[in-house]
Amino acid sequence: MTLSLPFRFAVPAMLVLAMLCQSCSPKKSAPAQSFFDTTNMNPKVAPGDDFYQYANGAWLKKAKIPADMPAWGSFYTLYTETLEKQKTLLLDISKITDHKPGSDAQKVADFYASGMDTVAIDKMGFEPIAARIKSIYATKNYKELMNFLAEERPKGFGDLVASGVTPDDKNSKQNILIMVQSGLSLPEKGYYTGKDESSRNIRSKFLGHAQNLFVLSGESVEVATKKANAILNLETKIATYNLAPEELRDPQKNYNKLSIAQLQKLSPAVDWKLLLTKMELVTDSVNVAQPNYYIGLSKLLASESIDDWKSKVAFDYLNNHATYLSKPFRDAAFQFGRLFSGAEVQEARWKIMINQTDESLGELFGKVYVDRYFNADSRKRMDVLVNNLQDAFRNRIQKLSWMSDATKKQAVEKLNTIIKKIGYPDKWKNYDDVHISRTRYFDNLTSVWMHSYRQMVSKLNKPVDKTEWGMTPPTINAYYNPSFNEIVFPAGILQFPFFHPEADDAINYGAIGMVIGHEMTHGFDDQGKQYDAEGNLKNWWTEEDAQKFSTAAAKLVDQYNKFTVLDSLHLNGALTLGENIADLGGLSIAYDAFKRTEQGKSNVLMDGFTPDQRFFLGFAQVWRMVSKPEMERVHVRTDPHSPPCYRVNGPLSHFAPFYSAFNVKKGNAMYLEPNERVKIW
Repeated sequence: MTLSLPFRFAVPAMLVLAMLCQSCSPKKSAPAQSFFDTTNMNPKVAPGDDFYQYANGAWLKKAKIPADMPAWGSFYTLYTETLEKQKTLLLDISKITDHKPGSDAQKVADFYASGMDTVAIDKMGFEPIAARIKSIYATKNYKELMNFLAEERPKGFGDLVASGVTPDDKNSKQNILIMVQSGLSLPEKGYYTGKDESSRNIRSKFLGHAQNLFVLSGESVEVATKKANAILNLETKIATYNLAPEELRDPQKNYNKLSIAQLQKLSPAVDWKLLLTKMELVTDSVNVAQPNYYIGLSKLLASESIDDWKSKVAFDYLNNHATYLSKPFRDAAFQFGRLFSGAEVQEARWKIMINQTDESLGELFGKVYVDRYFNADSRKRMDVLVNNLQDAFRNRIQKLSWMSDATKKQAVEKLNTIIKKIGYPDKWKNYDDVHISRTRYFDNLTSVWMHSYRQMVSKLNKPVDKTEWGMTPPTINAYYNPSFNEIVFPAGILQFPFFHPEADDAINYGAIGMVIGHEMTHGFDDQGKQYDAEGNLKNWWTEEDAQKFSTAAAKLVDQYNKFTVLDSLHLNGALTLGENIADLGGLSIAYDAFKRTEQGKSNVLMDGFTPDQRFFLGFAQVWRMVSKPEMERVHVRTDPHSPPCYRVNGPLSHFAPFYSAFNVKKGNAMYLEPNERVKIW
């Protein structure tokens, strides 16, 4: 449950991003109005007709998407600025040539340097994975193939059996093995059967992509074409056993704890005890989150040609590793990925490697980033903001007219026990078993993957460590974790326009305040409400209150179903429900907290705007974005977040203080009758 927007696709991996100003740290003498630039507005649009355009219209009109980006806006500008900071850090570290072998600095500097040496990487060509591809083709039947995959899993390649170690949803203090659906190369099952032009085009391009990778690995065009068609045919069958994105949002439906004997009965074609042993995942139980997939996998392993399965696994290996290989493979990965992003050119190598360094050595790199760039005062100010939002939320819960006292008591208890993490971890991860060479990029990646796997395996059936973070410090995002009952705000997002220690409260509460409230509300959205204060999947609602919640939520689903992107593509209100509830709740809580501040209680104008108006403008500028249609399409089909314009106009249309601040009346496009407005939290 994150704040995020989709960003990079290496078929289809999702990431997030952000915005603004030439320097993220305006000088102390900068006037307060520098935190909202009125020249970016379009005052010709009535705020009650389209507030997103009113607040951002001039900026939206002149914004240009960089050729290496799928979109441009607040998240993306901040992402770019953060990359520049990280680049400076890495170059400074790399200037020192006598780092102690095995030291944190040596690992970070040499990992980055190894990935920047594209001459050496290109010389290696296909060699880093050639032996493994050969081993795939050497298997004689599906049992041997599954054994190969099990042995490869600790080396970083997970295929067909997607496994991990997470807190048990019904015993949050204990970690459990989880297995989730897998087997698809396209973003979601609908791409395989959709009759729309976009889906048909993607399938056609997928065939070309698979063929290209096989040719690059040494196959003839004829053989490569045959294999590509077999893979699409097989994945289309696998897709019928996958849940749709909106179905994956149901925690109860996706909790199916089984003994290994029960798993064996569910999916008999696979020797699960042997497979899990080879994967070093020795356990007596597992949460099979989407059992239908493993039923289907068992049937298809037994019924489909072993040659087709080998082609499928070989393709997966090629596709998953293409970005780490020589230029022809990297180019192939980019060309296919741009179908989902719309980016015109690949990012510069240094950007790719900064992201890879952050992903691979996150807390080693993150610690250096925090030491240089994160202001301790920001952590203190954020702590105050978070506590103020928590108080405001508590007050809102206690005043809810639709909720019984019994449920309110449980809600307040859950709110009071939320863990708050700001900036960076208090306990940093250990990377002592990671070995990094300045000249062996792929070997470095393998060392990192094996380290990550060992870390995961070490948690199996052990007590949960709630000090762990799920994002690295420079990440421009935030999240709520229901099993930990925690809200997390990495240092990366604690920059303007989300937050600045010198910005007025209207801007900070409208921006980062809404983000804080958004993440808090995730603990009480249609998913989060199913977890108790300890992070267990357990009902704490009266039946009557649960029904009232569902009735209100259904109105939001209907409203967002009517919103369209690219003229005819409708949003999926069920898929985006949790984020829409969090957007509305976050806005409401942030506003209440703002009204407790000195500025919030005043009527002093700034830039000609009242404090309330400035609060809403600060909120809207965070979400301004222009994006490529390719990204918008995949966003609507797979992302639980609504597009930016609806993250602004959607919640505002339900929010009475917005109506008052901008004199919104019946006849304005955003106007909803009072009985149509949803108030949940």
